[in-house]
Amino acid sequence: MHTVHVAWSDALTGYNFGPGHPLNPVRVDLTIRLARELGVLGGDGVHVEAPDPADDAALRTVHTADYLDAVKAASADPDTVDLAHGLGTTDDPCFSGMHEASALVAGGTIAAALAVWEGRALHGVNVAGGLHHAMPGSASGFCVYNDPALGIQALLDAGAERIAYVDVDVHHGDGVQAVFYDDPRVLTISLHETPRTLFPGTGYPTETGGPGAEGGAVNVALPPGTSDAGWLRAFHAVVPPLLRAWRPQLLFTQHGCDSHLEDPLAHLALTVDGQRESYRLLHDLAHELCDGRWVATGGGGYALIEVVPRAWTHLLAIAAERPIDPATPTPPAWRTHIQGHYSRTPPQRMTDGARPAHSDWSDGYDPSNPLDQAINATRLAVFPLHALDPAY
Repeated sequence: MHTVHVAWSDALTGYNFGPGHPLNPVRVDLTIRLARELGVLGGDGVHVEAPDPADDAALRTVHTADYLDAVKAASADPDTVDLAHGLGTTDDPCFSGMHEASALVAGGTIAAALAVWEGRALHGVNVAGGLHHAMPGSASGFCVYNDPALGIQALLDAGAERIAYVDVDVHHGDGVQAVFYDDPRVLTISLHETPRTLFPGTGYPTETGGPGAEGGAVNVALPPGTSDAGWLRAFHAVVPPLLRAWRPQLLFTQHGCDSHLEDPLAHLALTVDGQRESYRLLHDLAHELCDGRWVATGGGGYALIEVVPRAWTHLLAIAAERPIDPATPTPPAWRTHIQGHYSRTPPQRMTDGARPAHSDWSDGYDPSNPLDQAINATRLAVFPLHALDPAY
């Protein structure tokens, strides 16, 4: 068994909405370059495999046939504007080969998920994935095919009965929640900036799952400005108790790093160090509850050079069971590549210099504090549905 299955080929950078679009594939290219320079991808037990694109049958397990036809048509004619399917918008402009590029991302996530489920790898990672906003019949929020939902559905079709999905992107994981809102086999947990101030405008604590799946959707809507300490307080107050009550067979996680204080599209204030801590916590929960079975994807993240490569290299290193000391300098060859190709000053170390810490919910909560109000709203909404006391 491999320690980690990493879905990667340079072809994954073909998911590219064009110059000026925030979701620039340079972020995944620089992540893989950094991980290679630091020896993460060359270690024992690390299996890097170029994915095959998901075929139409796989894509139709989540997406409608009409939508696949629309994506293929737009892929052949990038001037297409198909608002009914969310294509040709500012967020989701059409590009040549869009269907093929999107299917390749989906294929990478499905392959990583099945490698874990079938026992060929303990962990699976697709940093090019995490396109969690796509709906069954439409593109949304830079996402054409919803690879996390497709990966989870592939697991269910392979016989899985209890999957937990935890989404730490700054934006609500609305597409994944929508796909499984009525499915009692899937628990979705999303920690995100409040929908009052950020796209997609969903993810309130009152969204708790459909009939027969009550408590299957969990949303922590964090106030703008939440930093490492507050984010970790919210995580610890909600995620571990629910996962321990749920007892998933496999943990599936989405790791958008747009929660960083330097991200240009949102308003949280985490550091790379806080994000690294979230990866460590989720890794440890997978080992505690799922015999280590863990599938992780990338997601959002628009500080393309300053944040994303370091954050996701930490993710890959943790998945490889070879965590990187945050004080580690970034490799000279990687810095030279950035300076030469982008005329930018690269980060010098794998840390922002923070030491994440938090106060535990059990220490008491302040009802006048907006963060504690957000945490308490989530606990009140869903804890009783899992036979948990929201007060403790």
